[in-house]
Amino acid sequence: MVFSFAKRMLTETDPRLLGKFAYNFGVKGVRSVELYKKRLKRGEYFPPFLFISVISGCQLRCQGCWVDVEAPSKRISRSEMNDLIGDAKKHGNSFFGILGGEPFLHPELLDICADHPDCYFQVFTNGQLITDQVAKGLREVGNVTPLISIEGSEIVSDERRGRLNVLSKTLAGIEACRRNKLITGVATSVCQTNVELVSEPWLRKLISMGVHYVWFHTYRPVGPKATVELALTPEQILKTRRFMVEMRGKLPIAIVDAYWDDQGEALCPMATGVSHHISPYGDVEPCPIIQFAKESIRDRGIFETMNNSAFLRDFRQTAAANTRGCVVLERPDLVEQLVTRHGARDTTQRGTALVEIQAMRPRTSQHIPGQAVPEDHWAYRFAKKHWFFGFGAYT
Repeated sequence: MVFSFAKRMLTETDPRLLGKFAYNFGVKGVRSVELYKKRLKRGEYFPPFLFISVISGCQLRCQGCWVDVEAPSKRISRSEMNDLIGDAKKHGNSFFGILGGEPFLHPELLDICADHPDCYFQVFTNGQLITDQVAKGLREVGNVTPLISIEGSEIVSDERRGRLNVLSKTLAGIEACRRNKLITGVATSVCQTNVELVSEPWLRKLISMGVHYVWFHTYRPVGPKATVELALTPEQILKTRRFMVEMRGKLPIAIVDAYWDDQGEALCPMATGVSHHISPYGDVEPCPIIQFAKESIRDRGIFETMNNSAFLRDFRQTAAANTRGCVVLERPDLVEQLVTRHGARDTTQRGTALVEIQAMRPRTSQHIPGQAVPEDHWAYRFAKKHWFFGFGAYT
């Protein structure tokens, strides 16, 4: 599998892009985690990976979306992004996840990426705006991988995304990426209407389309229209986890997850301190689905802000002390208590985030005690053991 995957990467992608990925994401990404470990020993907390929602606007209307896509679109400016990324780079960071809304609606997205050739950017996108021209721009910049969301069949996609002809437009974006030899990923928010995508035939189809990695994450019913009936059962979550572990040793495609360590124990990236989120309005939040903040990127440097935030620190510690899973899903009451205790502001335009939390009922997340599914493939096991684990949060 490793040889087959390496062959795909060498033959299907632009060598310059592969070099950028190997060094900016691989070598420097490992270094950023090692620096994070050293900071932890000094009692400092600054995530090795930042996730930034650069714009709130989007052309789709997805079920369960927590972003204010129907409100006036807001975005982080190029100069603000350069300040933020520049400060993070001073502390060893090189990888940034770019979210929205729809990031490709940001008119300066490629310029921002080009401003930082020593970094690597993963753009979470619906793919519909990736034309040949945009794909050529991504290839020229060289340090960006699009992670394109597919939510099911044509019928399911239209229902999940709130628009017509969604799948065909998204597939056209993937094809543009393939033609331009980009390192391309596909993400799926696994829910009741698309759980059939957790299958070997689907992965084989993606491989034939030139997709190099996939990211399966379980649907999280949050926001103003949570659509709780789409949430997976605990049995389906375990099935998804087992499937990922099995396929990692079988097919030449990388399978990403952010919610389990090498032993198959659940973890929360926010609770471990490995990542926090910045909203389209510049608010510094614990994670994308926790839309409350005390600080902004406009207060001071991002390192000082995150390292000194009592709000973020309390969120990490409280979450880790109560669950290895998602504190929002399992203990919305604790989220409400934390927000109230710190007087955190609602960072949405709709202004109903606290009411939404109060209306939630506890449910299962990725943490299912006694049901750990350890990594089977040596490469994933090694990588997770050294660079993606609990970082002492759960001891």
